[in-house]
Formats: sequence, C-alpha cells, structure tokens
Amino acid sequence: MHKILIAAAVTLLTSGQAMAWCYEDIGCDDSDRFRRSDLRQLSCQALYEVRNGIYFQNGLCFHTDRALDIFGDDGCYIDDAEDVELNRVERYNISQIVAVERQKGC
Repeated sequence: MHKILIAAAVTLLTSGQAMAWCYEDIGCDDSDRFRRSDLRQLSCQALYEVRNGIYFQNGLCFHTDRALDIFGDDGCYIDDAEDVELNRVERYNISQIVAVERQKGC
C-alpha cells in the first residue's frame, strides 16, 4: 500500500521548504484538515504511512526498521518527533490519524 500512497504524493513546495503530499481520498497533508470518516477508510498500514509521512516531510529521522524501509533516512535532520515543527493543519491531521488508529486497534 505504501507504494500507492507514495506514488500519490505530490510535492507542492520545492524551494527547500517542507514538501506536502496530497492524497486523492483525504487531501493534502499540510493544508487540508483530514476528516475521520475519510481516514477510517484507510488501512492501518496506510494510516501509519500518512502519519509518518508528515513527520518525514518535516525532517524526522526514523529509527525503526518499519519506518526506515518505507521512508529511508535521506535528508533527515531531526532525531526527536517532539522537535519537529508542524503547522496547525499537520498537527490536527496527526491527531486525527492517531485517534482513528486507536479506534481501529492499529
């Protein structure tokens, strides 16, 4: 599934700033507020990838094999998720994804 999500991702900002990924069914992760009803349609794997994709786009270095297999570590520069600077929409979207992941038992 991650190949589909990554392939669906579109770089919106290319001037050295964080990039955004847009998904056909839920919107752009940095500018559209994801709806829980839309997120519930995604698998646990897809939710994981969308959530961590937001962190990846903003420079987080991953340390688990699972995340490294999906995102790698090229261009990362932040070791702690708490230090990642997210805009309000990104923070909102992550909170919605986490809520749906909990609801689904992911």
